[in-house]
Amino acid sequence: MSFISEQLESRIGRRQLLQWSSVAGASLLTGGILAGCGGDNGGGNGNSGGGSLATDRAVLNFALNLEYLEAEYYLRAVTGSGLAAGDIGVNPGAVTVKSGSTVVPGLSTPIQQYALEIASDEQNHVRFLRTALDTFAVSRPAINLLDSFNAAYAAATNTPGATFDPFANETNFLLGAFIFEDVGVTAYKGAARLITNKDYLEAAAGILAVEAYHAGSIRTLLNGAGQAATTNAISNARDSLDGGTDLDQGVGEVDPSFRNVLPLTTASATNLVPADANSIAFSRTTTQVLGIVYLGGAVGTGGGFFPSGLNGGIR
Repeated sequence: MSFISEQLESRIGRRQLLQWSSVAGASLLTGGILAGCGGDNGGGNGNSGGGSLATDRAVLNFALNLEYLEAEYYLRAVTGSGLAAGDIGVNPGAVTVKSGSTVVPGLSTPIQQYALEIASDEQNHVRFLRTALDTFAVSRPAINLLDSFNAAYAAATNTPGATFDPFANETNFLLGAFIFEDVGVTAYKGAARLITNKDYLEAAAGILAVEAYHAGSIRTLLNGAGQAATTNAISNARDSLDGGTDLDQGVGEVDPSFRNVLPLTTASATNLVPADANSIAFSRTTTQVLGIVYLGGAVGTGGGFFPSGLNGGIR
């Protein structure tokens, strides 16, 4: 066990899982958290022990899966290559991408700089979580950055068979990033109540803050590029995948009642921060997140961006 893992484990508060299982969501309880399956560097459960420690590890592995996805997307967009062999575990799944170069052509200098910084951040998130989880870190699952975008675009535009290449140009790249970033922020926000160890919680809060900076940057750039209506269509598609609640908000979806300082109208305002009437970012449960990244595929089975499902206890 690494020094970091020893320090984190030594501060674990031993609460009973059932005290808060009502908020954990069905996927958390049915995903094998209570089973305790020992250390794992491959695609297995990635949990050991009982109670809070095993649950915290499962939540962080859930986050690690999402970080693998984001890191692969950004790294391939700006460098043409994904994560290094030392960052993906001993039993990684394949990454499916288009043939030829994935480096996005013609990026303007500011967006090139933003993209490089975000790619570096996502790579660092993967490395940090893998170090914190030590032998319990799951390997990178199979990731699809080809068919998944085609399916997502077809759903958002209601045009069956449509195709979408996020690596084709600057606008497509930003729209592809928009699909991930808002989901990442709401996933970390929703997971906060599931984490019992304060060191893990503080680390997750720090990652959430970085993802929120990313999401705000992407939303601002898309608004400036005149893509607010397209983000609304993507937002509606995400809402159709994450359950019956209408949580998601595109850049152009503004409720004037939420803007109570100035008399803004829907036509004169933008929505750079998807939040509620109290300007608090909304949360997604693990099940809601899975609905989006699987693009409607069955929880526990996978699909969409994760064709074989996530690795770990929450899948």
